[in-house]
Amino acid sequence: MRKSAQYQLELFWLALGFFSRVPIPKNTPYSEERMNQAGRYFGLVGFLLGLACAGSFSLFSLLFPVSVSVILTMVFSLLLTGAFHEDGLTDMADGIGGGMTLERRLTIMKDSRIGTYGAATLVMALLAKYVLLTELASVTQMLAVLVVAYTLSRCVAASLIYDMPYVSDLDSSKSKPLANRQTKGDLAVLIATAVVVSLLMPTGLAVMLLLFAIVFRSAFKTWLIKRIGGFTGDCLGAAQQLFELISYLIILAWLIN
Repeated sequence: MRKSAQYQLELFWLALGFFSRVPIPKNTPYSEERMNQAGRYFGLVGFLLGLACAGSFSLFSLLFPVSVSVILTMVFSLLLTGAFHEDGLTDMADGIGGGMTLERRLTIMKDSRIGTYGAATLVMALLAKYVLLTELASVTQMLAVLVVAYTLSRCVAASLIYDMPYVSDLDSSKSKPLANRQTKGDLAVLIATAVVVSLLMPTGLAVMLLLFAIVFRSAFKTWLIKRIGGFTGDCLGAAQQLFELISYLIILAWLIN
């Protein structure tokens, strides 16, 4: 039965295998339909990755200063995901920044080479992440920060599939398994995951993060529609990275004011 616990577990394994480098059972069934449904667990994957990174930060902190622990945790995070989302941010920046037409933008996004827009965006994103995490580590415990930011940003990114058209070529897109559709049930799981995990923060801060998630999603969706008429897999990666950074900014502003 499709809605059985076993079926849902298999969907989770697919999400984990697609969105991270964590090994999954080799006998996990695969189909395009299953991969689309697995997107509902994108946020849950973020939750587990956030836990892993928070654990690594705690261990590094036993041996090194905060700044060193942060950079080592960032490296660990990149290894866990294979820089999957950072690659999307870089490609989107190159494509939308360097292309003057829709066709050119999509072509540039698919190019494996990094251009000026992509390089500058990647450097600034990593630098901002390092600075923000270093500041946050000096004023709060990192467990809730990393878990909430990793989860919420992935929920926001995956939710864009629900009501946006896919505009890239299906045969060559890196995000082909996410390209087809997302049901109301899939979206409901993402929303529920975002709300529940956000409650790890104080209530007021949790509400603030969720409100900003709604605002960011709406603004980013509108911008993408204007620039390329929809979304690509790279755009989802970019959405994740951008809202992760926004989450850190919001949490830091809340804590120091």
